[in-house]
Amino acid sequence: MSKKSSSENSDRFEYLQTLVTEFQDTDSEEAKEQVLANLANFAYDPNNLDYLRELQVIDLFLDMLTEENENFVEFGMGGLCNLSMDPECRDLILQNSGISLVTNCLSSHREETVLSAITILMNLLTPSSRSEITDPAITQCMLRFSLSESPRLRNLASVFLQDCCSEEQVNRAEQQMQGQQSAVGIPLPKD
Repeated sequence: MSKKSSSENSDRFEYLQTLVTEFQDTDSEEAKEQVLANLANFAYDPNNLDYLRELQVIDLFLDMLTEENENFVEFGMGGLCNLSMDPECRDLILQNSGISLVTNCLSSHREETVLSAITILMNLLTPSSRSEITDPAITQCMLRFSLSESPRLRNLASVFLQDCCSEEQVNRAEQQMQGQQSAVGIPLPKD
């Protein structure tokens, strides 16, 4: 490794560390939102993954999913969405109750949050997590989303059903939904 890239990496780590510290030290909701948005953007760059793992940013993003501030939730979801494609990050998310935290966000009123949740669930799919991710309640939720007026939500839910669920799971979920007048389980986001 050249001296230049070593110093760039050190600067990058220090900058990310400063952001995490700023998030922890500030009482300003607005400043926290800005930092979370920045961290979510940095999660998009694979060169930052080791630093973000070391700084426990995955835990920070997961913690945001239960906040009342919907911006915190949306930015936490965005960051997890970016990180969940990496196998090591995926495993950390799975080990830290990520599936249930993400699944709870399927009922968000914000389409971006819901789209991130569906994408994260698809990224978290492994042989050992498959049964939890394709749970009948989630499959039924995706069936409802596949009927959404939003093309983005409709298409992503359809991809989830195609790529993650067996035909039998989809058929069983459809049968369970017939006869249910109201949507039981996870509600649709409001348009």
